[in-house]
Amino acid sequence: MRVPAQSVCMAIRDDIVAGVHARGSRLTEEPLARRYGVSRVPVREALRTLEAEGFVVTRRHAGACVAEPTEREAADLLEMRLLLEPLGAARAAERRTEAHLKVLRGLVRLGRRRARQGTGDDLRSLEGWFHETLAQASDSPPLVAMLAQLRHKIAWMFTVEAQVHPLASWEERGAVVDAVARGDGERARRLTTAHVERATAAHRPRPRTPGRARIPKHPVHTTVTRA
Repeated sequence: MRVPAQSVCMAIRDDIVAGVHARGSRLTEEPLARRYGVSRVPVREALRTLEAEGFVVTRRHAGACVAEPTEREAADLLEMRLLLEPLGAARAAERRTEAHLKVLRGLVRLGRRRARQGTGDDLRSLEGWFHETLAQASDSPPLVAMLAQLRHKIAWMFTVEAQVHPLASWEERGAVVDAVARGDGERARRLTTAHVERATAAHRPRPRTPGRARIPKHPVHTTVTRA
């Protein structure tokens, strides 16, 4: 019986983004295996995947370590998002299903309600869910994967200032959904570009976590498959 390496990869990536594993810290297979309650084999596979994604680097005499992106690399990520999210919205206008529209509209309604009520604690997760669903509606697996990786990396490298007018942001998302529903790819692209530009202005580089993060045991919760 084994735990899929993909599940271990997600767990390690989430902890890197959350700062549990500090930038530049070593990622040793044995402690990681204990933390996630798995053998060293899926940990080794997960580290290879994370290296390909840019979260991990292999250093001579040190082995696998959490990457330490430069300010230029971080800025490039925001620019890439500005290029790719509007493309995803334009593709969504061409390829979305009614199921996609139902979820997007529901998220916009919920986001507007939470913003009006001032109960914004879960607005950040709703925003992530909205943009993930919009990407899925593009029906382009490579684009979906690239946008997901960008979101993870941006969350890792930046903090986002609290929005002064969160309702306005959800009104912008609602306009994007309307354009997608009408099949107007060019309008969806323009609206998404303006929305991402405004959102980018609220991003601030995240301070580096000093020292080496403590690694408590944290088993991976996933469905076990048979080898």
